[in-house]
Amino acid sequence: MMLFSMMSVNAQNRDRQRMAKVDSALTARYYKIPYDTNYVVRPEGRLTLKLRLNQTGNGIHAKGTVNDIYSKADLRTSNKTTISLAAIYRGLSVGMAINPAKLKGVYKDYEFNLNYYSSKISLDASYQRSSTLAGDIERNGLQRLESGDISMKVLNLAGYYTFNHRRFSYPAAFNQSYIQQRSAGSWLAGFSYQGGSIKTTDELKEKNPNAPEVRIYTGHFGIGGGYGYNWVLGKKWLLHFSALPTFVVYNRNNFTVNGERKNAKHMRFNMLFNERVAIVRNFSPRFFAGVTLVMNNSVFDDDAVVVNQNKWRARAFIGVRL
Repeated sequence: MMLFSMMSVNAQNRDRQRMAKVDSALTARYYKIPYDTNYVVRPEGRLTLKLRLNQTGNGIHAKGTVNDIYSKADLRTSNKTTISLAAIYRGLSVGMAINPAKLKGVYKDYEFNLNYYSSKISLDASYQRSSTLAGDIERNGLQRLESGDISMKVLNLAGYYTFNHRRFSYPAAFNQSYIQQRSAGSWLAGFSYQGGSIKTTDELKEKNPNAPEVRIYTGHFGIGGGYGYNWVLGKKWLLHFSALPTFVVYNRNNFTVNGERKNAKHMRFNMLFNERVAIVRNFSPRFFAGVTLVMNNSVFDDDAVVVNQNKWRARAFIGVRL
């Protein structure tokens, strides 16, 4: 019995030593600030807890002429509202979101978001699968589509490089792992990708056998540059705005109605936009609150196929540093 007790104590000591080494490594990484500390600093405390209220939405607009028949679609998803709790330890974060409508069985859509913000490189990614698209399709007359008549899958990616990364901090505005102390801005360079598919479902065909079978595919990649600015007011308020317009250099857009497919032209002046706005209030070194808005928009237009998508995510949050 004594031997087992000694082995258990030794195992516990080894676990404590491993945890101490991990914490020491994370602490060294956390305080290795890649910024000019006259402009950006790390907050004190090991752990940050945040309560967030999120809402997202997506709108799709498409039109094209197939076999001399003009078709047009104006569709929107139901707005999704979630409540999430995020924990950030030494710059590493994990979060969990709850959708009250999904728990009741009212909302069946799925969405996944991944955000990475560092001093130089940042990445926003979102994947959405929705069956709540509703709106109008015009083809030899106007037809109303209800939730469940159309399914959608869409992926948005945006990556950007911050040139003035010593004085301008994206994390200060969007995950509060840094604090912007003085106003600063930066030019940005980056890329955007927006792709996915929208198609009518078998449920629509069962309800209306004369309804057209419609499939819209979008896939376009763009590169470009933009600008971001963090404006500090009274050392308590942070106002952020950034825009990254990119020019489409490759697309695979097409529009199919009843098996007849029309492809978009591959070289055309078209754009993808990524806009971000944030307002953060630091009440004290420990307590903070704010709101953010992230938008992804496409403007794709040629004489064969026109596809525009407007996706957005709004977030309100309160947090405490421990």
